[in-house]
Amino acid sequence: MSKPAASRPVYSTDAGRLCPECAQPVAQCRCRARVAARPGGDGIVRVSRETKGRGGKAVTVVRGVDADAAALLALGKRLRTACGSGGTVKDGVIEIQGDHRDRVVDALTKDGFTVKRAGG
Repeated sequence: MSKPAASRPVYSTDAGRLCPECAQPVAQCRCRARVAARPGGDGIVRVSRETKGRGGKAVTVVRGVDADAAALLALGKRLRTACGSGGTVKDGVIEIQGDHRDRVVDALTKDGFTVKRAGG
């Protein structure tokens, strides 16, 4: 059997794990630099409530925070603590379980962000 033309190694004994996108060692990956240099938003943090794809459960969603991954995780932790609820940070978006838009807007305003309530 021959190998497909699009196959690439995912591990090398010389360099360890390889990036699936650029086939470079993970420490020298060019893809991460592109992800880290994401375009900045308009400087406004938008807070909304979503229920789609969550079995009817409400989730407060915070988008537009211009921060790196570590700062975003720390902000998510502070917001979850302020709301007394669980949640997560995915793809640059903070999700907090339940409808806590007012508390989140107040907490973000105290932190110095420009905040808008989005949606209904």
